[in-house]
Amino acid sequence: MPVKETCKNEIINRIDALAIIGEYVKLEKIGTTWKACCPFHNEKTPSFTVNPDKKLYYCFGCQKGGDVINFVMEMDKLSFVEALSLLAKKTGVSLQFEEGRQPQEKAAQHKDELAELYQRVGGLFHYILLNKPEGRPALEYIKNRAISDETIAKFKLGYAPASGRWLFSFLQKKGYSPEFLGSSGLFSSKKTEFAFFRHRLIFPINDRYGKTVAFGGRALPPDTIPKYLNSSDSDVYHKGETLFAIDIAMPEIRAKKEAIICEGYMDVIALHQAGICNAVAPLGTAFTGEQAQLLKRWADRLLLLFDMDNAGQNAAVKAILTCRKANLECKVIGKNGSGQTYKDPADILLQEGQEGLTEFVKNTIIDVEFLSARSKALFNLHDSNGKARAVAYLFPFLETVESEVSRESCIKQIADEFEVVPESVRKDFSAYLEKGSSAFGGERERQKNNQVSVRRLQMNDELFLLIAVFVHCGIRPELFSRLRSALPIEEFTNPDAKELYLSFEEALRNGALTTDTVLSSLRDDALKNYLISKCASGEFSQMPEQIVSSGIKRIKGKRLEQKRRELISEMLKAKQTGRNLDDLLSEKMFIDERLQELENVN
Repeated sequence: MPVKETCKNEIINRIDALAIIGEYVKLEKIGTTWKACCPFHNEKTPSFTVNPDKKLYYCFGCQKGGDVINFVMEMDKLSFVEALSLLAKKTGVSLQFEEGRQPQEKAAQHKDELAELYQRVGGLFHYILLNKPEGRPALEYIKNRAISDETIAKFKLGYAPASGRWLFSFLQKKGYSPEFLGSSGLFSSKKTEFAFFRHRLIFPINDRYGKTVAFGGRALPPDTIPKYLNSSDSDVYHKGETLFAIDIAMPEIRAKKEAIICEGYMDVIALHQAGICNAVAPLGTAFTGEQAQLLKRWADRLLLLFDMDNAGQNAAVKAILTCRKANLECKVIGKNGSGQTYKDPADILLQEGQEGLTEFVKNTIIDVEFLSARSKALFNLHDSNGKARAVAYLFPFLETVESEVSRESCIKQIADEFEVVPESVRKDFSAYLEKGSSAFGGERERQKNNQVSVRRLQMNDELFLLIAVFVHCGIRPELFSRLRSALPIEEFTNPDAKELYLSFEEALRNGALTTDTVLSSLRDDALKNYLISKCASGEFSQMPEQIVSSGIKRIKGKRLEQKRRELISEMLKAKQTGRNLDDLLSEKMFIDERLQELENVN
């Protein structure tokens, strides 16, 4: 392992599991347990739990579990070293590596260097916009859109000069190698010395921690095609999993439990300037399921604010389905789906000011109403076939509504909108599902595939006892010492109990008997997951000394009873063959005494 064990242990000791995991999910204390809806599969009833003392998480729905490092790796798609590096920064620990650079460490370093480069280039673009003559046209363009100096600074807007070669030359002089720059995504893939962004207004794209990972660039007059350019996916940036302004909007999204999804950079910026600071936007793609899951960590509902043209309408429909599949409440701002034109947020800010934009955003309709209006605009309702097609247009939406009560309510609402009886809608919808066009069924299958395949463990007294010791080993390591002196590993026959016993031994040899060190030494994922689930369940939390004492007594007693039965059997055989019984009788008496002693132990 490239990271020093002492360094890793210090990070784990300093981690506040509730604070770290709480950045991703909305934790709520229910009784003595911290719970949330699981971020790894869709659910409405919380089955995801966090044990802050042991710094472990476990979901009783999909059976995923682990420590805080595993959680960060899963949520942010990071390697072990990258996740540990992130947690080291949060806990104020200096990351230290063993001698010899490992490939995993090199990959993490490359990502850090790439992020540092983007941060530096973003600052350079911002400086040029504000301070250089070539940036003046871009600055005037922004000011003409009623964007304030404060907003320009807040979003660190920039300008990329028209010259294609200046950036490569500048960065080379700062010590960056041509090979590294060529792989950075900042330059043309065909002409590596030519900057990808030229004569464009620059929008830095940050991850949720505020680190610049990509750029968007808007063409400036007289250039108009393509209007927008976006960085390609890279080691530090995946456009389908990132949202523009997520780092800036996150505090407000947390507070309101609500996010506004816009179509573009300028819409987001206009809303933030109007004081509506929970607005974000996809990055040159449709709103994705990954982006919905990202927002679901902090929001219960999403408000959609897309353009009113046909492309914007279709994008809104797809976004509604994406929201519903993620179990997010969804509304649409300022539209009725009928094709009526309206201004986008940037134009409203320019023409009606912040107050006009604030009032506009207050106008929302629920998703089913928007879809009904959109359907009415697309199909001829005066024709029976057209009406049937109009109703069927809403069936993909009905698929995503998991609650039977909610779905029934939507069916009645659709029936009222199109002046048909609810039973007709139900029958047509059932026929639609039978044809197999089921996004709903597909989502069920995805959830099923997302569940961890768990081998059934054979629970017996041995495993029960060792799990009880495991649950308390971080705060009561003496329980294993007691077990060890009473029952050597030779006394155990259950293979899972044996593996766990050996993991205790390995953890002791490494100098620390904790839940983390024991889990780290386990090779069997099913056993590891089972242990985490037992920590989460809390069933071993009370009276650990009594559980261990009773467990030792029970296992010893069963071993002696088994030996006693074997001796009696041998004595019967010896009696039949005329063998001397003295030795067997003496051994049986010894076992009887041991059983009596054990019976008298409290």
